[in-house]
Amino acid sequence: MPLLDTKHKQKSFALTTLLLGAILLVLFYLGLTYLDPPEENGITVNFGSMDVGMGEIQPELPQPKPNPVPAEEIPEENEPVVNETTRQSEPLTDANTEVIAEKVITQDQEESIRLKQQEEIRRREALEAQRKAEAQRQAEEDRLRKVREEEARLERERQAAQEAKRREQEEKKRKLDALMGGINASGQTAGGEGNDKTPGDKGSPDGNPYATSYYGSAGVGTGNIGKLKGRSVVSSGEVKQGCNQEGIVVVEVVVNRNGDVVEATPGIKGTTNKHPCLMQPARETAFTYKWNPDPTGADRQIGTVEIIFKLGQ
Repeated sequence: MPLLDTKHKQKSFALTTLLLGAILLVLFYLGLTYLDPPEENGITVNFGSMDVGMGEIQPELPQPKPNPVPAEEIPEENEPVVNETTRQSEPLTDANTEVIAEKVITQDQEESIRLKQQEEIRRREALEAQRKAEAQRQAEEDRLRKVREEEARLERERQAAQEAKRREQEEKKRKLDALMGGINASGQTAGGEGNDKTPGDKGSPDGNPYATSYYGSAGVGTGNIGKLKGRSVVSSGEVKQGCNQEGIVVVEVVVNRNGDVVEATPGIKGTTNKHPCLMQPARETAFTYKWNPDPTGADRQIGTVEIIFKLGQ
């Protein structure tokens, strides 16, 4: 199919070509003017990739950055880098003297700050050590105080126990004195007992006022033994045990004027076996005892009954 097959297409193509050519000519002479760049003002900077460098050979490739130098080793800006030989050979000027004086002052300040910090650290350590020592001393004082308080408490309890025991013994002695006739107006016990011809009460302070022996400890005979000072046993019975135990059970009895037992307490001093199955039979056996009447005697007289239990009985 031809592109310019009609007269109108041919005319349009010719007009378009003429217009494009005219536009290109106008742009070539008017729109594409080239101007040389103006000269630059200032200082030309050398090509490089770092802030520092040395030598006369320009590298073509970027160089790796060196390790950072400590601050105290980097020379200050506008300060000449000199070695020790240069320092010795150069005469001291006012500028050099000022720089050296400034460095000395700075070093003195840094040294002063460092010394103050060390002194503060030592002061804090000393305060902490003093605080710990004070805490240990206080803890030791508290411990000693508690020990002393505990010892004082134990001593008070011991004294209270001794006092209670003393009062108990005095009460027992008072009861015995009342049963034996009391104390006369002179404070001496009325009467006396013994097998000598010298006045007094023969025996031991720890002995039994109803015992018949004046020396050693009371012996155990065969059969039960009833003791009541100044009175003799008229009759007695025996209650068997319900278990197979042996031993002696001493029963304290209280006897009235008629010779009857009104109270019985088994298991007092002298008992050799305090098994529960022996206490009740011993008490019942004591109630079977009867002493001879004493119308002029005390209404309540204390005596003892020794009940001897044997195996198989």
